[in-house]
Amino acid sequence: MKIKRSWLWIPLAFVVGAVLAGGLAALLTSIQTHKSEEAAASVRITPVGDKELDPAVWGQNFPRQYDSFMKTQIDGVATPYGGSDPFDRLERFPVLKRIWAGNAFSVDYNEERGHYYALIDQKQTKRQEVVKQPGACANCHAAEAPLLIDSLGWEALNSTPYKEIESQLHRGTSCRDCHDPKTMQLWISRPALKNAMEERGIDLSKATRQEMRTYVCAQCHVEYYFEGDKKLLSFPWSKGLRIENINEHYDEYGFKDWVHKETGAPMLKMQHPEFELFSTGLHYRSGVACADCHMPYVREGATKVSDHWLRSPLTNVNQACGACHREDEQALKDRVAVIQDNTAQLLRAAERALEAAIDVLAQAKALGFTDEQLKEAQNLHRQASMRYDFIMSENSTGFHSPQEAARVLANAIDLARQVQLAAERLVRTVQP
Repeated sequence: MKIKRSWLWIPLAFVVGAVLAGGLAALLTSIQTHKSEEAAASVRITPVGDKELDPAVWGQNFPRQYDSFMKTQIDGVATPYGGSDPFDRLERFPVLKRIWAGNAFSVDYNEERGHYYALIDQKQTKRQEVVKQPGACANCHAAEAPLLIDSLGWEALNSTPYKEIESQLHRGTSCRDCHDPKTMQLWISRPALKNAMEERGIDLSKATRQEMRTYVCAQCHVEYYFEGDKKLLSFPWSKGLRIENINEHYDEYGFKDWVHKETGAPMLKMQHPEFELFSTGLHYRSGVACADCHMPYVREGATKVSDHWLRSPLTNVNQACGACHREDEQALKDRVAVIQDNTAQLLRAAERALEAAIDVLAQAKALGFTDEQLKEAQNLHRQASMRYDFIMSENSTGFHSPQEAARVLANAIDLARQVQLAAERLVRTVQP
């Protein structure tokens, strides 16, 4: 008697089913084990007080995050246009001394190091010898700032001379800057961002976690100014985040950072507008957060954590970029290099245009033309310089928003040439 071949599959099916069932059981066991490991990893061993600033205390509960955060002490790591190597930017780009003539940045301007050095470098900068900095500087350079705001008040912290509170500042960055010590959720600990967002009609209490992974960075990585006699730390966002909006805000407020030493123009010094430039770029519009690239997720065993070694993605390309961009490391670096090299070329072109503008505007001033006669050229100088500075002082060399960076620098070059033409017209009236 012949056995039909189809019946031969029945034992095989039982075997396959048993293997699949066993595999599924193993998977479920693994998932449960991983969940247990993750739960164990988040169990608090040490209570964290509401005012605790020492990362080591937080680290007893979150050792993986703490270990990576402490790597922000590592400096001397250079990328083509930045990194954590504190090189002298004035030495590398001597023209900055003239572009910012009369401003403290023309005396001392070094490449930033990691978050660990936020207060150390602030205390050591020579800019403190040029201008009397207000306590408002502590907002982004000292973890103690929120506690001082609680004890002194918001206005008092900002208006008190920095030197008078310096002895109370001991730590540059703390876990508490970004995390609520009670819930460990991301939070905004600095009033300036809350005030600026409220002015723009944005309710931070409704922000998603992904949005918060950018907003906590925007507490400091922004353009800012000290408003009024009370030196209140403020963000110039009432009109929007683009450079034209910021220019309009400052003009309406009648604000200037300093008067240019050679041209007499009322100038604006941009700080580090990473959030503003990033908000105009493709990554931001695609829902990418600052932390996705600068604090990418890493796996340690069964646990996935955000890498707290905040640094340039160029030092960690596979983790920072590879989650979305399926290309090899060198190809990704090459794409970044094209953007940054092009931006750097535009920056150098803008510097040449600004220097030519300063030459002829200073010549007109030396010939005795009044500020009223030079008003048009001085205003153009103000606009050209701040647009150049918006990209120069932003720390991505155009990468955060390549097209916007190119547009702003092209505008800066055009405005600088307009300065030159306006001043030359005046000079020719007395020197045909």
